[in-house]
Amino acid sequence: MNITMILEMAASNGDRAAVTAGGRSLTAAELLRLARAAAPRFRRHPAVLYLGANHLAYPVALFGAAIAGVPLVPLNYRLGELQLADLQARHSGALVLKPSDLDALLEPAEPDQEQTGEETGSPQDGDAVAVLLYTSGTTAAPKAAILRHRHLLAYVLNTLEFGSAGEEDAALVAVPPYHVAGLANLLSNLYTGRRVVYMAAFDPAGWLRAVRHERITHALVVPTMLARIVAEVPGGDAGTPTLRSLAYGGARTPMPVLESALRIFPDTGFVNAYGLTETASSVAVLGPDDHREAMASDDPPVRARLGSVGRALPGVEFQIRREDGTPAAPDETGLVFVRGDQISGEYGGRSVLDAGGWFATRDRGRLDAGGYLFIEGRADDTVIRGGENIAPAEIEDVLLAHPGITEAAVVGVPDPEWGQRLVAVLVGEGDPEEIKAFVRARLRSSKTPDAVVFRAELPRTDTGKLLRRSLLADLENTHA
Repeated sequence: MNITMILEMAASNGDRAAVTAGGRSLTAAELLRLARAAAPRFRRHPAVLYLGANHLAYPVALFGAAIAGVPLVPLNYRLGELQLADLQARHSGALVLKPSDLDALLEPAEPDQEQTGEETGSPQDGDAVAVLLYTSGTTAAPKAAILRHRHLLAYVLNTLEFGSAGEEDAALVAVPPYHVAGLANLLSNLYTGRRVVYMAAFDPAGWLRAVRHERITHALVVPTMLARIVAEVPGGDAGTPTLRSLAYGGARTPMPVLESALRIFPDTGFVNAYGLTETASSVAVLGPDDHREAMASDDPPVRARLGSVGRALPGVEFQIRREDGTPAAPDETGLVFVRGDQISGEYGGRSVLDAGGWFATRDRGRLDAGGYLFIEGRADDTVIRGGENIAPAEIEDVLLAHPGITEAAVVGVPDPEWGQRLVAVLVGEGDPEEIKAFVRARLRSSKTPDAVVFRAELPRTDTGKLLRRSLLADLENTHA
């Protein structure tokens, strides 16, 4: 099966608008006609590179490439000229869709051209490559993760019910098209019958206006977006009565930000979604009932679940392993592995799944007795200080509880005596010694930062992930 099946099913679901962007809407049937018209041109190339922002042309390009039997490769249009040129050079002969090309994809096709595309039909090979998505490269150079049609279909078909959305349901998508969440949101909302409303570029005031004007019922944000939305509403209610569900994910969300968001959206159900590019979107979800139960509970283990990413989605399994590869006990921290039909774990034709089909997420985490998954940071981020493995996330959570600090990152820098020493890089204000004492009072002394430095901002990707290698380079240049 091919992901075009989702669009074909949606096209049979009436004449409701399926996607909206820039003040214009298209039905699923119109999207299908445009995708079929684009397919003959796409078929002459080994891949289609999409360099634009959120636009009605994005779903046309995605399904047009699927019908043509070639992969779509959405690239980060915000990259520098040299970086983009390097990525494009990896795809010799590909058709490049630049921002100036996108409107043309929405023009009605000539009848004979449309018929040619329609007669050819969609390839039915579920093992064919649907999309290549470049990972964010927070600690290393980006790699092209391969998502095949069967991975994307497994995610949608295992977790959603076709046509289950109400007629007025609308989802606001502000994450960019080169992020796996942008891809998954399009497919899942088309399948359920929920209208997709695209924002070309995120800003908090514009996001709130869009929720109100478009009567948005569902939305997804990354933590940096959520923090900016919270800052835009300094107190009281955000005034978004139609918003029933707000999903957040893509990176760790600071607890103060989440708690503030829960206050300003009192009637909204919150969903924490955990997934990776290589897993074709979410593999675990902390749903609205979980959030409400945790907020209302006096039981510490239940309350703590507010800091989890929830439980596995249908068809997905998790396993926590110790460093020696043996299974960890409940609540024991180890390396997070995931398995399921939607899991790709493939780069450039090379699978990194182990013999049992498990994918190493390179996250450290633990599963509690109820099956709730707690992510404690990337394994690559672990600091080894005096022979002790230290997870920066634990220290960062404590730092973010300090009233003067709005952002925090902890990294390990080389040290001749300890191997590595802890440096806390903070956004905000405060006395470094007082901040160290604040941490020491809550964690043991070995987890207290050896140095505290302040910056105006932390280096992040535009989806909110901390760029630790950039941070380490900055510290090295300033001898912090």
